[in-house]
Amino acid sequence: MRTTTKTTKPTVAVKKHQPVVVTSSNKSASEKKSEVLEATSKVGVTSEDVKNYIAQFKDIAKDNMRQHGIPSSITMAQGILESGAGTGVLSVKANNHFGIKCHTGWTGESVHHDDDAAQECFRKYNHPSESYRDHSLFLTSRSRYANLFKLDKGDYVAWAKGLKAAGYATDPKYPDKLISLIERYELFRLDEEVIGSGYKTIAKTSDTPLDSKSYRVVQGDTLYSISRKFNLSVDQLIEMNNLSSNAISIGQILKIKS
Repeated sequence: MRTTTKTTKPTVAVKKHQPVVVTSSNKSASEKKSEVLEATSKVGVTSEDVKNYIAQFKDIAKDNMRQHGIPSSITMAQGILESGAGTGVLSVKANNHFGIKCHTGWTGESVHHDDDAAQECFRKYNHPSESYRDHSLFLTSRSRYANLFKLDKGDYVAWAKGLKAAGYATDPKYPDKLISLIERYELFRLDEEVIGSGYKTIAKTSDTPLDSKSYRVVQGDTLYSISRKFNLSVDQLIEMNNLSSNAISIGQILKIKS
């Protein structure tokens, strides 16, 4: 596993966890927004696509929270990230929104897709809700994720970091990407709807003051523009932040001094 206004969306089958750029549907270049997602294919989607995806699957995420105890915000952010807001190859071909592989014992339908190896086996579902259910079962049935369920159900920051600590993803920026999506699209409100009066508001990471060695990515930033701003090279920024590419996302915190 890993994670409307119509626009043309080129879909190219490539290895899993390629960058996905999300831009707003506004025509003005100065108003365009972008952020980097991960998916099973390289696709281009708009912010409107992400919002439509949330509207389509938020009730499923909330039902899974009630049944399995996984915050809706976390499930929703992972679905957006890993499916390319529902436009990734596996999402379209197999209703598989979380990149769930066949694994031993799978007797359902399957599709083959290049991932860590060529033409790996991935589960195919009749409906995306089955993929959401499997995602919940994946987390609840494995002992390495047990500590997650000791966390406050409304603390999406702790859950995002806990997933990484438990080995869910190898990307060091995986928690930041989930948190950025949750805060940008206010997915924490889904948790509040499920928890009700017992919900405890947590401080947004985007409101947390930064020290002089850090910088928070804002709309319009690129690694090049940030490097110029702080008299660094792009290569230095990549090395300092252990980045695998030039891709950055709104709200991401970068080191700008050693």
